Amino acid sequence: MEVCGDPYANLRTFCGDKFACLHCPRILRVMRGENFYIWQLARWPEFRFDSARLAPMLARVHEARGRLLARLDLLGLAQRDEATLACLTEDALRTSEIEGEQLAEDSVRSSFARRLGIEIAKPKAASRSVEGLVEVLLDALWKSKSPLDEQRLCSWHAALFPTGFSGLSRIEVGKWRTKATGPMRVLSGPHGRQKVHFEAPPPKRVKREMALFLAWLEQEVAADPIVHSGLAHLWFVTIHPFSDGNGRIARAIGDLVIARTDGQAGRFYSVSSQIAAERQNYYDTLERTQRGTLDISDWLAWYIACVERAIERGLASAAEVSLRSAFWTRHAGVAFNTRQVRVLRRFLLGFEGNLTAAKWAKLSKCSGDTALRDLNDLIEKGVLRRSDRGGRSTSYEISD
Repeated sequence: MEVCGDPYANLRTFCGDKFACLHCPRILRVMRGENFYIWQLARWPEFRFDSARLAPMLARVHEARGRLLARLDLLGLAQRDEATLACLTEDALRTSEIEGEQLAEDSVRSSFARRLGIEIAKPKAASRSVEGLVEVLLDALWKSKSPLDEQRLCSWHAALFPTGFSGLSRIEVGKWRTKATGPMRVLSGPHGRQKVHFEAPPPKRVKREMALFLAWLEQEVAADPIVHSGLAHLWFVTIHPFSDGNGRIARAIGDLVIARTDGQAGRFYSVSSQIAAERQNYYDTLERTQRGTLDISDWLAWYIACVERAIERGLASAAEVSLRSAFWTRHAGVAFNTRQVRVLRRFLLGFEGNLTAAKWAKLSKCSGDTALRDLNDLIEKGVLRRSDRGGRSTSYEISD
């Protein structure tokens, strides 16, 4: 590229124009000390990372994953279905929460249960947007071996926005963003004083960028699947090819990459849930990476650690499923009434505070006297005992 009398010739590689001078906005930004985004760097997207630094972290992740699979092997089919249903429901709720959208848990759970063939009490109807999200997550999981191409990604996007609206705004659905969309920026702060955290490549570059990304994604790679997943997430969300929903689709792509080598029909840990729990750290790390160099070691280190923490949460969930299964097995010969079964199931799933007669009455929709009779009956049968932790009112806990 020629630079017309430009004393800042070392800056020329940052500009995509054939000619550039001191009036070029990109060069002016460099002179003002402003950061470039990684997609504007000359060697984009030639990512680099420190394999030696990441190796011990990856070893811990795979060791934790081995422990999780070993624990799941001890569960029966029904318990594995329960763990899968709980994980997928959590995944859908949290991946939408990251984008500021709150979904109804019972609707999401019902939608997954219907597709998984799992019977649940009091199934709820789901909205078209919930059904669409569930379809995307299951498509990424169940069809992970199928090629991910433009048509499939656009179908995911259309499923996420079945009405053609994101909130109150009409968006372009099922196709890459165009010039009509305007600049794609990640903003925060009040209107008029918003801070720009990131600006994606212009629409005219999206088709070419996505073709390069999708070709890379379908290649046979020697990289660890967790590294491959983290790189795919970063690359896709940096291109930001859609007018909305890029974060949800990036997380689905990350799950698809892991599922390709997982060899599991179910999903027992949720990376989206862990990202939601560490949302601010996620955004900070992503912003630093997108304003940095093509060495993405810091991003991958954070992503790998996030996956490890997600697996540890999966281990805790699997342990809870195992304990619930053991409880019902241990008391298989006990005659429970309908109220007792309902409240004990809710109690074993965990709820805030202690189990008291008042809470029992509320959950089973019965009188206080009936609640006490139910509780005393369970104490006599050795299922519950009075807690010795004290307090203003008597509470109860599992006897063993």
